[in-house]
Amino acid sequence: MFRMQIFWTALFHRSLLLGGVWTSLTGAEALALGGLVTALAVWLSLRLLPATHPLVLWRAVRHIPRFIAGSVDGGVDVARRAFSPNMRLRPGWLEVQTDLPDGARVVLGGELSLMPGTLAAGSEDGKLLVHVLDTDAGFDNAIPREAEDIATIIGHKPKARP
Repeated sequence: MFRMQIFWTALFHRSLLLGGVWTSLTGAEALALGGLVTALAVWLSLRLLPATHPLVLWRAVRHIPRFIAGSVDGGVDVARRAFSPNMRLRPGWLEVQTDLPDGARVVLGGELSLMPGTLAAGSEDGKLLVHVLDTDAGFDNAIPREAEDIATIIGHKPKARP
């Protein structure tokens, strides 16, 4: 019973969120197509991140300003480096250990790939592989904070470390 309630709540919240994104991007002119696209997006989101944990919509909405601020901050940093005669770039790879479920790890990778200076390149054995422009820029601390935010949004409790 509880699992079905989580499923229906997830279906409702994801439909509301993705439908809202569609409507805000296209306006009310393409509602029929938007319904189809939203249904497909909700189905895909449920396949990638099954409704085993309740997604609390206000937690996701609360995350958006932080994500936008991080994107702007990262974009300014990348632009500063690009226009600087002394480009301080130390590209490299980070392996970030996370116990997020597979679908949530995909969401984290997607979010990181939208942030300037980072690109998620897959995951292996619970580690997210991330390429960064500067290994000294503090991404090794920032990425686990993003993972914690996503865990909070989906209500995922981290496993106890031995």
